[in-house]
Amino acid sequence: MIVDVVTLFPEIFDSFASVSFVGKALESGRLTLRRKSPREFGLGKHMSVDDTPYGGGAGMVMRVDVMVNCLDSLDDGTARPHRVLMSPQGRRFDQPMAERFSDMPRLVLVCGRYEGFDDRVGKYVDEEVSLGDFVLTGGEVAAMAIIESCARLLPGVLGNASSARDESHSPGTGGLLEYPQYTRPRDFRGVCVPDVLQSGDHAQIEKWRRAQAITRTLERRPDLHEAFAAKSKS
Repeated sequence: MIVDVVTLFPEIFDSFASVSFVGKALESGRLTLRRKSPREFGLGKHMSVDDTPYGGGAGMVMRVDVMVNCLDSLDDGTARPHRVLMSPQGRRFDQPMAERFSDMPRLVLVCGRYEGFDDRVGKYVDEEVSLGDFVLTGGEVAAMAIIESCARLLPGVLGNASSARDESHSPGTGGLLEYPQYTRPRDFRGVCVPDVLQSGDHAQIEKWRRAQAITRTLERRPDLHEAFAAKSKS
């Protein structure tokens, strides 16, 4: 999988690309991470990438001509990579989207700064994505979240393939939250590991975990439980 990140601050990704599962995916060759600065296509003496907004208003807006020229430079003459704009107005990122992205051979993540993009930039991307209902200074943190969530789904990156299948929000669990996990010590300040997890009865353990996942989702994320219940009835 090849991921190109369009960003005015490519150096932000240096340490991110060297650690954890992202570093492992890069080292193994399962992931290639490249960075491209729109500044390379900036205008004038100062290589400007932004300008004042028509109609007035605070801040600066990233220019459509600069951004599209930058995006076009990433096309290699074969199939155009899937272009994703980091935007607080985009569709909320989730685990099914991470799985969809991880199956793509090439992905371009476009990070904004200042007051955002000229609206016409949206015509040159395939979709807009947001981490949630809040605003960041730039799209780099959102891009990192997407890269990491995709990297850990690439074959061979996780030590145990079932880790991704059983965790929270995974389609394999029906979108439920993950069941509680425990390790040593068995008893910590009077709170003990549930007996069923020490029983060695794998069928009962699986049954307990499923029940716990459903209960936890109902308590903590009733919206997810409602969606799970609707799918179960259909």
